[in-house]
Amino acid sequence: MDLHQLYVFTKVVEHKSFSKAAEAVFLSQSTVSSHILALEKSLDVKLFDRVGRETIVTPYGERLYGWALKLLLLKDQALLDLKQGMYDFRGTIQVAASSVPGQFLLPKMIKKFRLQYPHAVFQITQSSSKIAVENILDGSTEIGIVGHKYENDKLEYIPLLKEKLVLITSNQMELKNPVTLQELIGLPFIMRSSESGTNAMIEEFFKQNRFQKDALNIIAYTDSGQSLMQFVMQNMGIAVISEIAAREYAQNKLLKAYEIDGFADERYFYLVYNTNKTQSILAKMFIEHVAKLFNDK
Repeated sequence: MDLHQLYVFTKVVEHKSFSKAAEAVFLSQSTVSSHILALEKSLDVKLFDRVGRETIVTPYGERLYGWALKLLLLKDQALLDLKQGMYDFRGTIQVAASSVPGQFLLPKMIKKFRLQYPHAVFQITQSSSKIAVENILDGSTEIGIVGHKYENDKLEYIPLLKEKLVLITSNQMELKNPVTLQELIGLPFIMRSSESGTNAMIEEFFKQNRFQKDALNIIAYTDSGQSLMQFVMQNMGIAVISEIAAREYAQNKLLKAYEIDGFADERYFYLVYNTNKTQSILAKMFIEHVAKLFNDK
């Protein structure tokens, strides 16, 4: 049994799949299988059951997973203590980000972090805020950057940046600023998916104002913020999006941005992690770095 085998083992547990674990650690599936087989042989226990297409961890595997996390953390702490060093620290950080922070915040965070830790590698998945949080809870991702809080006792949220939502239209459309809800009726509308943080804020605003979403002429739902922008720029509809996302496009005169009358609600973007999951030293350093980066502003 060696530490690399344990590391691969933890990824199979977290991803519940040999193929997904192989992608996460940049190895072939056959190499991952070989590591697990060698680990099972050295310990003389079965770590996984293969039931159809599912990979299910055995009771022995569950017990080993807890010890493996402790051993891998101890290794990282030893390297840090021996100054291997702060500058040369290596590893992979898994980040799940919703669309706006993934596109407009995360690249800047990573750029500044890698000035101190140039050997840090980031594995980034982009999805809705809800799916990102689910990945944090099931252990398949270490850190999330999201635009909506989903309460759970296992989750710790660090507020990063506050912003509001705005209405965007193509350059061919002219509206009065601010726009009232009644003026939106009949206009073709592009909506984010139901699992996005932006959509959750819009739904809450409609509810507070007793406005029925059915009154809108919704022509499309999309998971992609970039796709939504293209719909609007092609004059196919209007949309409500993050002010941060709209700012660059509006400044470059690619579209127009308007405030919505009475819509003063603001939201935070959050860094979120699972307090029940043992974080790697590198992931802990990234969390501390990001928290300090935004608290200093």
